[in-house]
Amino acid sequence: MNFKDLFSTQSTDYAKFRPTYPEALFGFLASLSAEHRLAWDCGCGNGQASVQLAGHFDQVVATDPSEKQLAGAVAREKVKYETGTAEESSLADRTVDLITTAQAFHWFKQDRFFDEVRRVAKPSGVLAVWCYGLCRITPQVDAVVGYLYNDILDGYWEPERKLVEEGYRNVQFPFKPISPPLFEMRAEWNFEHTIGYLGTWSALQTFVKKNGSNPLEPLASDLYKAWGGAATLPVTWDLAVRAFRVQA
Repeated sequence: MNFKDLFSTQSTDYAKFRPTYPEALFGFLASLSAEHRLAWDCGCGNGQASVQLAGHFDQVVATDPSEKQLAGAVAREKVKYETGTAEESSLADRTVDLITTAQAFHWFKQDRFFDEVRRVAKPSGVLAVWCYGLCRITPQVDAVVGYLYNDILDGYWEPERKLVEEGYRNVQFPFKPISPPLFEMRAEWNFEHTIGYLGTWSALQTFVKKNGSNPLEPLASDLYKAWGGAATLPVTWDLAVRAFRVQA
């Protein structure tokens, strides 16, 4: 399949170190759905959002083009994992109540994805896409992470990353918008988990492939000093959520 596969090589770490989404988000999305028979989690990765959707829908079809990501996905009753792209699914016409994509929409071919959304969504169907950017820990830690993100990895981020930085605000969706409440992701991480999370960044993996070295290694001492000896620290991300009624 023709897609940018930037995460398969670290699919195990991706499942282990990435944060989870707030349950309140899925409660809100379920409240928008007239029916709760079928949800499609598109670009599901390791199934992080898929398993949470299963608490609200009779069935979840979770698709991703990366077989390695799906191989590490969490098995759950009511979740069916399939290899497939956002632009071409096996779903039947007008059968889906809710279509979601978590931290993946920026990789899609937008017009073709919108066509697929129109095809599979019920007349009452809802589309929701969301993403998150840099986390907040402490000013000292944030400064080191920001240096990695903005300086060391400058030129290594894919151009699609700009859509994430903008929170998808400048994407023109051809559907009727719904105003969501504000959502945050929160975690309590130790230093080692934070290092593992930074290692899942796509730009860092590109840096390693091109240069044969990991920029986290020389930076780890600065990050450890900024950590200040705490056993754990609270980590917060703002979630940028865009939601729509598919049918006018």
